[in-house]
Amino acid sequence: MKKTLLLLVFCASFIKPASAQDFPFGTVSDDELSMKKYSGDTSAHAVVLREFGKARIDVGSDNNLRMWYEYHVKIKIFDAKGFDEGTVKLLAVNTDDGNRYETIDDIKGVTYYKDDDGLSRKVELENKKIYPVKENKNRSYYNFALPGLRNGCVIEYSYRKESYRWSDIPPWYFQRQIPKIFSEYEVHIPAYYDFNVSLKGALKLTKNNPTIENKCFTAGGNSCDCSVLDFGMNNIPAFVEEDYMTSRYNFLSAINFELSQYTDLSNGVKNKVTTEWKDIDYQLKDDFAFGSQLKKKSLFKDRIIPVIAGKTEPLDKAKAVYTYIQHLFKWNEYYGIESRDGLSKAIDAHEGSCADINLALVNALTAAGLNAETVLLSTRENGTVNPLYPVISDFDYVIAKVNIGDKNYLLDATDALLPFGTIPLRCLNDKGRVFSLDKPSYWMDLQNLPQREKNTYALDFTLQDDGKLKGTLIHYSIGYDAYTKRKAIKKFNTFDEYVDDLAGKMSKIKILKSEITNLDSLDLPLGEKYEVEIASHNTANSGKIAFSPFFIDKINTNPFKLAERSYPVDWGMPSIDMFVLTMHLPANYTVETPPQTTSIALPNDGGKFVVNYQAEGNIFTFSHLIQFSKSVYSSEEYPYLKELYNKIISSEKAEMIFTKNK
Repeated sequence: MKKTLLLLVFCASFIKPASAQDFPFGTVSDDELSMKKYSGDTSAHAVVLREFGKARIDVGSDNNLRMWYEYHVKIKIFDAKGFDEGTVKLLAVNTDDGNRYETIDDIKGVTYYKDDDGLSRKVELENKKIYPVKENKNRSYYNFALPGLRNGCVIEYSYRKESYRWSDIPPWYFQRQIPKIFSEYEVHIPAYYDFNVSLKGALKLTKNNPTIENKCFTAGGNSCDCSVLDFGMNNIPAFVEEDYMTSRYNFLSAINFELSQYTDLSNGVKNKVTTEWKDIDYQLKDDFAFGSQLKKKSLFKDRIIPVIAGKTEPLDKAKAVYTYIQHLFKWNEYYGIESRDGLSKAIDAHEGSCADINLALVNALTAAGLNAETVLLSTRENGTVNPLYPVISDFDYVIAKVNIGDKNYLLDATDALLPFGTIPLRCLNDKGRVFSLDKPSYWMDLQNLPQREKNTYALDFTLQDDGKLKGTLIHYSIGYDAYTKRKAIKKFNTFDEYVDDLAGKMSKIKILKSEITNLDSLDLPLGEKYEVEIASHNTANSGKIAFSPFFIDKINTNPFKLAERSYPVDWGMPSIDMFVLTMHLPANYTVETPPQTTSIALPNDGGKFVVNYQAEGNIFTFSHLIQFSKSVYSSEEYPYLKELYNKIISSEKAEMIFTKNK
């Protein structure tokens, strides 16, 4: 859920009432120290008692604009699992030339507790233990740990940050991994500067008091009023991350700011900052690290001739070019949308970032006479892009798109194991912006691609006279599952080493023979065939054998544990898992506890779970199907997914009992 708040314009005669106020530092109440648990979340290991932040744009001592940011928080820690709240890491950013930098000062911290005699004590943070640690030329961290942590203590700390990045008003995250009783943010913005302000997340503000501060800002002989935005929330639940989600920053309840226009104080001219997509397109076309690299028509003109020699169909040409680029480069695992040093250097080095590799792919596809475009996207960990206000820095990855007839294929050549037309899971995130040199850019949905995951297991077993099961297991990995399985196998020097590792993970199962097909044929299903022998598990009663067919990929735990989930379940792509067992029993054996037939469907054609059992004489067939038909499920569908997994786990936990007739 996303809301957008408009920055209001006030008349100068408006009188500013009492504004938000920071709470006093250095005080703690007996109630806070005696607090045993937080009634709003009794499972919480810590809770924010109060939190206050303040940001303002002003003029520094050097007469340049600055952003001042102040932060103050008090946290109750109930037990040792909340001690992480006492370790703080603050980022300060410098420019490449080192002429502009951020500073953090006035850091204060204290820990309050009750001693064994019930007396209130406190331990203050020592300033000598706070110092910046340089990570690289652009980033430093101020690290500190609150002293004297113990169960039941209260910690408090505050700091002030001065930044040359005056237009970057820090976002305010009302939610974090622990609950908060109250959180408030006050922002002072001079009238010369206009910002788009947006509220993200599912929670509603309990305080929203915009006011005017008269004559708050003076620079170069000019003065103006300020808009004072005061936002607050009460009783904020913890944000708990679960599996199958994109970046948590997509869903945290937060206030974000983006500069839209500003007044140049030297001449009074208003400058627009928020651009339209046509402005972004123009910028990218002339950018040396992007558009200029795509314009280098001679780069692959001669290189591509032998690659597509003898190929007349466009799809065959595209596949050949894609494979060529996959093996030309090694990905250095750097993200980004720009080629830092140019494609020529990346080609010579046979190594590059995702931008180097995939811009080269677009260039090579174009050289082969194909209709190719680039797709800018934001990876799952980076978060979704705001479609309302185009900001090029929101994107952190680029892939290729080739259009053949009425079909288009998305390509990422960073991994030699990715089949043609498949992109990695990290790229499956909401929308991408398609860019070409000769037409306007446009959005493309990345949630409903034809990409799929599919697993099929076929088992054919016979129960031997000695009580052991013997037979074959055939596993086909199809689509994205084939890609992930190939990656797993390729980590070993040989397939035999992979099989040895697999056998070591399965107790009571002996692999007698193994075979693999299509390991290097990326467009075909990956096949594994094993002849196995399974030691029987005799029950307490003589003549009975217990057997569970789920000795591979068994689901033991439900990934969905929350009472309710405020953000969607995002698989990235639909999936299907099919398991079929054919069992041959001796004539003197019967199945005492056959599997229960089950058929459960998710609402909105979202998927299903089906179990079938059919017996004829001493042969039975057991099938088990799990299908998720959508890439993304809403929070309203969460309870159904949760219950479906409970049914799957219950089904896979049950054992079959084979009884020997007397």
